[in-house]
Amino acid sequence: MRTRMEVIKNVAEQYRRSTRKEKGKILDSIVRITGYNRSYASHLLSLCGKGYRIKARDGKEYRLVADPRVKPSRKRQKTYGPEVLEPLKYIWAVMDFPCGKRLAACMEWLVPKLEECGELNVAPEVKERLLSISPSTIDRMLASDRKTLTIKRRSLTKPRRTTTATWNRRTGR
Repeated sequence: MRTRMEVIKNVAEQYRRSTRKEKGKILDSIVRITGYNRSYASHLLSLCGKGYRIKARDGKEYRLVADPRVKPSRKRQKTYGPEVLEPLKYIWAVMDFPCGKRLAACMEWLVPKLEECGELNVAPEVKERLLSISPSTIDRMLASDRKTLTIKRRSLTKPRRTTTATWNRRTGR
C-alpha cells in the first residue's frame, strides 16, 4: 500500500497538469502498476497533493495538503439563515400552515400586506429574500416544524391471516 501511494504521489502533479489524452496514458500505466480500478486511480490522482491556502486569524497563511483517502466536502453557504426563517415561520402560521408551493405563491402579496398592517417588521434585504424563496426551500426550512405539528396516527390496516378456507372462498373453488 505504501508503495502504491508513493507511485500516486509521484505522478499526481503531472496528471493534473496534462491534457486529456496524456491523462489517459498516465491512467493506463497507473492501473497496470497498482492494480487499482481506473476510476479510483483517477480519483486518487486528482486529489493527491492538492493543497488549500488558509489564512489564520493571526494573519499567517497555511497550506493544507489533501489526503487522497478523504473526500473533500463541498458545502455551499446558506442563502437563507435564521433572519429569514423566523419571519417565514410567522407567515406560515398566519396562513394556517400551507405547503411550500402554496406559501411561495402567496408571498408576493402577503409580505407587503403584513408590513403595511404592522404585523411583520423585517429589513429590506430579508424582505427581498422572502419574496425570492423557492417552494422547495420553504419545505426544507419548515420540515422540522412541520414534523412537530403532525399528529402520530395509528395504522388503520390490520394484517389478515389467510387460511385455505378463506382462499377458496375468494377464488371461488
